Amino acid sequence: MSRSPPPVLVFGWGNRSRGDDALGPLFVERLRAMLEPCGGVECLDDYQLQPEHALDLVSRARVLFVDASLDAAPPYAVSTVEPQRDASFSSHAMSPQALLQVYRDLHGSEPPAATLLAIRGEHFELGQAPGDAAMAHLEAALAWAQGWLKG
Repeated sequence: MSRSPPPVLVFGWGNRSRGDDALGPLFVERLRAMLEPCGGVECLDDYQLQPEHALDLVSRARVLFVDASLDAAPPYAVSTVEPQRDASFSSHAMSPQALLQVYRDLHGSEPPAATLLAIRGEHFELGQAPGDAAMAHLEAALAWAQGWLKG
């Protein structure tokens, strides 16, 4: 007998070897530690969003996507994500919008409500650790997420 997944999914992505690009996975790691042993939330991370991740959205009420961003105003930006095809739709690395569209196409139904938390990063060089500013932005994003999780 299979169990339903928790209603809330937090999905962070990025490369831990590329400086501030590690913000998504670091967010998930820190949130996991904060949530233990609370139920109702599943935390996943990966290097990038892929079509297969549409299966992780099944039976969810809400999804929080978390990624590092050069474009977000410091410390972070929050936006609603709607399904749509974009330039990433047919590639292996996808945008959250394209992933929601894959879900819609695959299941013939609307995906869960989705929010993107874009944490401001500045340095994405290979072999670098996240910078001090990025880590401060991470802390601010985690504080924001606590309220989102209660909503």
